[in-house]
Amino acid sequence: MIDLAAQSWFMLQRQARNLLRERIWVALLLIQPLVWLVLYSQLFTRVTDLGGFGTTDYLDFFLPGVVCMNAFFAGSWSGMSTITDLDRGVIERFLATPVRRSSLVFSQLARAAVQAGLQGVILIVIGLALGARISGGVVGAAAILLAAMLLAAGFSGISHALALIFRREATMIAAANFIALPLMFLSTILIARPLIPGWMQAVSRVNPVDWGVRAAREPALPGTDWLQVLAYLGLLATFVVATGTFATWAFRAYQRTL
Repeated sequence: MIDLAAQSWFMLQRQARNLLRERIWVALLLIQPLVWLVLYSQLFTRVTDLGGFGTTDYLDFFLPGVVCMNAFFAGSWSGMSTITDLDRGVIERFLATPVRRSSLVFSQLARAAVQAGLQGVILIVIGLALGARISGGVVGAAAILLAAMLLAAGFSGISHALALIFRREATMIAAANFIALPLMFLSTILIARPLIPGWMQAVSRVNPVDWGVRAAREPALPGTDWLQVLAYLGLLATFVVATGTFATWAFRAYQRTL
């Protein structure tokens, strides 16, 4: 177990170095969520007049949503790094070393979670500077970040599994878009639950994206139900285990083709 943690940490450091070399990509990772936060909060500023939001300030409602949206998309696209490693033969070279195969998977999930957490901190700081409020204070902010990190890790498992199955950049891009956009709109990221159609409300109950949003939004708005927060965080943790298992299976299937 200690070897697995150490090797996963080593692989995580490698991925961090690769990310930092792409300075434009790092800038986009910071700027894009900021654009979402500012534009969406201004676009929908009057929508709270319809009621059902738990607040009269849309920014309070949207801040935890945009943190989760950013984490969800980051996780969904994280499999592109596996495509790059496959194209360059990096994974095959790692398979010739004593490194645990599971560490290659776990480090990818950890990278997505850490990235989502760092971006979440930046978004929360900017949101607070713009006037947003988090009812739960520091504990509430920590719950938002934890929900985002679990959400990113969960969808990273799916993304890397699909990358190992498809092994083509164009197919991976199409699959990511096919999964990501419907799940986003079948959640309460942008709009209050009472305002969406009944069938969409039903689907959102089994949508991991909505689990993350509800776990993050509950501590942000007044009248926090912490038991509900814990319940949704538990669902997200189960989701991470399930998708991590899926990614591990996909990796073993890839090995058998070599």
